Amino acid sequence: MSTSSIGQRFIFTSFGESHGKCIGATVDGCPAGLKIEEKDIQEMLDLRKPGQSIITTQRKEEDKVEILSGVYNGHTTGAPITMIIWNKDQRSRDYDNLAIKPRPGHSDYPAFIKYNGFNDIRGGGRFSGRLTATFVMAGAIARKLLLETLGIETFSYTCKVGNVSMKKQATIGMKNSIYKNEVRCPDSKIAAKMREAILAVRRKGDSVGGVIESITMNLPVGLGEPIFGSLESDLSKAIFSIPAVKGIEFGSGFHGSTLQGSENNDEFIIKNGKIQTRTNNAGGILGGISTGMPLVLRVAFKPASSIAKKQRTVDLHTKKPSSLIVQGRHDPCVVPRAPPVVDSLVSVVLADHAIRAGFIPQVIK
Repeated sequence: MSTSSIGQRFIFTSFGESHGKCIGATVDGCPAGLKIEEKDIQEMLDLRKPGQSIITTQRKEEDKVEILSGVYNGHTTGAPITMIIWNKDQRSRDYDNLAIKPRPGHSDYPAFIKYNGFNDIRGGGRFSGRLTATFVMAGAIARKLLLETLGIETFSYTCKVGNVSMKKQATIGMKNSIYKNEVRCPDSKIAAKMREAILAVRRKGDSVGGVIESITMNLPVGLGEPIFGSLESDLSKAIFSIPAVKGIEFGSGFHGSTLQGSENNDEFIIKNGKIQTRTNNAGGILGGISTGMPLVLRVAFKPASSIAKKQRTVDLHTKKPSSLIVQGRHDPCVVPRAPPVVDSLVSVVLADHAIRAGFIPQVIK
C-alpha cells in the first residue's frame, strides 16, 4: 500500500487501520509560522466523528487528536507535522466471517486477492471510512493556512439524500446553518425530509447514498497546471480517495452536456473594477486553472455496502455460493459525516497548488 501520500509541496500522508492501535496523518511542506493548536484540528474532527446521532454509526470514538511533531510554541516550524488519534471502541469480532465471505459492494474481495489475504480485514482496515479522520487532520491545517494567507474559505454540505434534494445552491449566508442539523443540510425543511429518508432505510436494515456540494470562495486566478496537473485532475484524484465516492462534477457538470454553448458559456463582465463572469457554469475552473470565481463541485456517494439485510455472496475457501448478514455498527448513510471530509481534501489540494504557484510563502510572518 505505497500510495498513501498526496501532493507535491504540501504533502499529506495517511496511516493506520480502522481497528489498529491508532490512525494518523503527516503533513510535510506546511510553511513555518502558521499559528496552530490541537483545538484547531479537533474542531473539524468533531464534525465527522462517529456516534453523534441516530442516523450515523453508533461506534463511539472520542477522536481526540495529538500533535507529535512540527509545532512549537503554538506555531508550525516548517518540519513535518505528525498527528494521531488512538482507536478505542473497536469490535473486531464483528468482522471474523468477512475473511472468507466478502461483502457485496465492498473492497473485501479485490483486497483479499491483491494482498493474498494478508490485509487487515478488521473494520475494513485501510479501506475503511474511519481513515477519513486522517484526511480531516491534514485538511484542518490546510484550511487554516488558506484562510490566514489568502482568505480562501471552503464550505461543503449535503444537497441530496436518496431522492430528496435541495432545489437551489446554498449561498455564503447559509454556511452557518450547515451544522445545525444531523444531516448537514443548510435548508432545515429539506434536512428533515433527508433525516426521515435515512431512518426509513435504517429500519429496513438497508442504506442510502447522496450528494455533497462544495463551494470555495476567494480563490485567486491561476491555481492549477495544464494537462495532468489541472486543478480538476488533482481535486478529482483526492476526492475519489474517499470511500464510497463514485462521481464528481464541476459547475454545470453533467447537466452542462445537455446545454448549447450559448447557454453554458460564462460571459465575461467587469464588476467593481474586476473581471468576473456573469454565470459560473465552469465551476471556477477553465483549462484546469482557477478563474477567480467560486469553485463549485459536487460529489456522489453510493449507499454504504455494510447493511443488515441478508445478501448473497461466495465462500472464498470452498468457492461455493453462500449468504451473509453484516454484523457491526455502520452508517445507514455516510453523507452526513462527509462535508468536513470533502472540505478537508479540497483544502489540501488548494494549499498544495497555492504553494506551488507562489501564492503562499515558505515562512508566514
